Amino acid sequence: MNSDLLLKRALNFEFLSVEEGKFLFETVPTAELMYVANELRKIQKPDGKVTWIIDRNLNTTNVCLANCKFCNFYRIPGHAESYITTLEQYKEKIEETFRYGGEQLLLQGGHHPDLGLDYYSQLFRDLKKMFPTVKLHSLGPPEIAHIAKLEGKSHTYVLQTLMEAGLDSLPGPGAEILNDRVRRIISKGKCSGREWLDVMRAAHQLGLTTSATMMFGHVETIEERFEHLALLRQVQSEKPEFAKGFIAFIPWPFQDEGTLLKKVRGVRNEVTGDEYIRMIAMSRIMLPNIKNIQASWLTVGKAVAQVCLHAGANDFGSIMIEENVVSAAGAPHRFTSNGIQEAIREAGFEPQLRNQQYEYREIPATIEQQVINY
Repeated sequence: MNSDLLLKRALNFEFLSVEEGKFLFETVPTAELMYVANELRKIQKPDGKVTWIIDRNLNTTNVCLANCKFCNFYRIPGHAESYITTLEQYKEKIEETFRYGGEQLLLQGGHHPDLGLDYYSQLFRDLKKMFPTVKLHSLGPPEIAHIAKLEGKSHTYVLQTLMEAGLDSLPGPGAEILNDRVRRIISKGKCSGREWLDVMRAAHQLGLTTSATMMFGHVETIEERFEHLALLRQVQSEKPEFAKGFIAFIPWPFQDEGTLLKKVRGVRNEVTGDEYIRMIAMSRIMLPNIKNIQASWLTVGKAVAQVCLHAGANDFGSIMIEENVVSAAGAPHRFTSNGIQEAIREAGFEPQLRNQQYEYREIPATIEQQVINY
């Protein structure tokens, strides 16, 4: 293979194959990958702005049957530390989110054996009744698949019902690596890779905006990473013309602290800053039909994430008023509203507050800066 020809094709927004992407990742210097990815970003996002959002990752429940080997957050049914978040707790935390300038709730939880479609539909209606302007960027393909199995209903039926109850957009957790060899090792109790993709296909057919993710740096091969990107690209190419489909892609390295993957299998997060930057660049190169690439400062820290803004990323994600799942495995980083904007400016870009649809927002006149470390 000829890397120069492949990079020229990438600059023309051509789809590179899994083998071609792997070849570039393994052979081309980081600076060259960054250059090409940055040129693609400038074409797709020419205004020189880096977006960010204020939201809260709030968990419906920590009860889960999936038994993922990388998750320290979940508890089995009946565990003394298990919980289901109450409406009063939602009310308190949403009010706090509004004070911080946020308008969105990233609402996720475990595969609870007793929480089905009626529960989530009623919850969404109750939250929208209390807070009509709150945006629910909630659940994810594994939870939709779990609810569908509990109810004996299709993915489309579950999604449509939840949309009618107030679901605004569907995040992309639980993708990990969309290869069932990998999933059998790290997340056997979750939906298959194919079902994850099928939930997203159904969401796009309904016009529901989604995002896509990848957690890498554990038991997957490099080839399986690039298969993952190609699968996302294929689903995005199938979306209806009227739908946004995958509005963003967010890759992050496996966080290993205290996980069963580390304790039992000895799997550690050995992803270097350079490797993460290369994956961001290759994400931009491999996914020409997904406009927004997010750098995961939560898992890689400020400095590496800033470099990623010159390697194809155009989004810095959320200040994350609250986040419990990834943090439970060792992700220590936090930002205030002022801090995230300063980090973006330091990298040479203009910070721009956005909503989940990647529409620009004005920064609210008053924002409390205190961010709690949960």
